[in-house]
Amino acid sequence: MTLAQRLRAALEEGHRREDLAPDDMRDPRIDGEIALAPAAVLVAITDRAEPGLILTERSSRLRKHAGQIAFPGGRVDAGDADEIAGALREAQEEIALPPDRVQVIGTSDHYHTFTGFDIIPVLGVIPPDLPLRAQESEVADWFELPLAYALDPARRVRHAVEYEGRQRHYYEIYWEGRRIWGITAAILANLSRRLGHDHIPA
Repeated sequence: MTLAQRLRAALEEGHRREDLAPDDMRDPRIDGEIALAPAAVLVAITDRAEPGLILTERSSRLRKHAGQIAFPGGRVDAGDADEIAGALREAQEEIALPPDRVQVIGTSDHYHTFTGFDIIPVLGVIPPDLPLRAQESEVADWFELPLAYALDPARRVRHAVEYEGRQRHYYEIYWEGRRIWGITAAILANLSRRLGHDHIPA
């Protein structure tokens, strides 16, 4: 089986298992219901003997979430056919990833943000060593880390913080001096459960 086939089978199996219901896929600051706008991110996995994961470092000049580690992605525009099209368009704009080089695997659990977005993670397999380049207005840099590392439960820490009188939780992952936390870490933690670490090819 190819990497894409193995990932698709693992994702389908994960979504069938009731004991893997979404956990921590809602911004801890949300209380009650809020209106949500559609957004999507691309979980781009490189087709290597040891698969990698593409992440970006947001520009320090951005008004929101400056300097944070994120998946390529953003708001789904009216001109996008669906969330998958939105994720592919954003990845092309942010890191020059051609949509036709992405083999889409499927989507995972929605993440609801305090800022009013319903984010859909879109999983896709891409060839290794594509000539990606950061769009400087939005992305300071991009990098690839091992997928197994990103999904390894032993590599992430769940923190508790007091916010408006209530205890909230968030995940944090460190890799080569980079801090991966917030939405990105929550999506990775959820994918780890959905895919199952033992299902990821070594």
